Amino acid sequence: MATHYVIVAGTSHPQFAEAIVNMLGAALTKVLIKRFASHDIYVRLEESVRGKDVFVIQTATQNVNEDYMELFLLCDALKRSFARKVHVIMPFFGYARQDRIALPRETISAKLMADLLVTSGADHLITVHLHSDQIQGFFDIPVDNINPKKLFLDYFQASVVSETHVVVSPDVGGAKAAKRFADQLGLPIAIVNKLRKDHNQSEVTHIVGDVKGKKCIIYDDMVDTGGSVCNAKQALIEAGALDEVSLAVTHPVLSGDAVQKLDSAMFKEILVTDSIPLPDPAPQRIKVLSLAPLLAEIVKRVEMGESVSGLY
Repeated sequence: MATHYVIVAGTSHPQFAEAIVNMLGAALTKVLIKRFASHDIYVRLEESVRGKDVFVIQTATQNVNEDYMELFLLCDALKRSFARKVHVIMPFFGYARQDRIALPRETISAKLMADLLVTSGADHLITVHLHSDQIQGFFDIPVDNINPKKLFLDYFQASVVSETHVVVSPDVGGAKAAKRFADQLGLPIAIVNKLRKDHNQSEVTHIVGDVKGKKCIIYDDMVDTGGSVCNAKQALIEAGALDEVSLAVTHPVLSGDAVQKLDSAMFKEILVTDSIPLPDPAPQRIKVLSLAPLLAEIVKRVEMGESVSGLY
């Protein structure tokens, strides 16, 4: 039976898009994306999408501004081509960290990106591990904020996590998510308290919880420059933790010299998802847990009008 949905991909993460369509036994709808000499982006669908549900795969990478512009133009082209519904699959939602006004006269970029996405024609957003759950409220369309923790839970449960382990949140903001993760592993939690001096600059002040003689699992939504998690690892060792610290983060942003920092920190292992393409070379001891099977199943369920929450 012919499907009533099609899949379109931007240029941000082609391997990820291919993995999803392969699991669905589908093919990507042809779309032309190119740059003019002025660096304007040109988008044109090369196949009809009239009356179809369309799933658009595009994530935020180091080229976040171009990634978003491509996405807006794709959504606009789809709406102007009479797509029935536009479902955006954006594993990593860029600009999410600016989700409130912390200092006078700041922008709330997460809200602006939400507005622009809706204005461009998106009817539904499927994303993974938002930086803060309240960002869902910035949208005037349905949002599925997929929690990937089952991937990490399955990994650590299979690797025989014991009472010698403790889950660590690298900051107070991630404590709730880390606590839920720790509870499902049956482990205690510790929190690294840090003072943020400036953007991408932080200093550890103290650790809340007992880590002495423990193997630690640092759990967070992303690693950007790597400074916070590397400082957290050093603070844990100084507090008496064993030098067997694992790092588990959903989004490997890895800006600047993050790869060198992570390699120098000598984590026991670094677990990430494939929400963002890894740089070349990637950090040593890195293991990628793929989101593609989960998101492929979500596409099937959304198309069938079935619940997706049971998957995660």
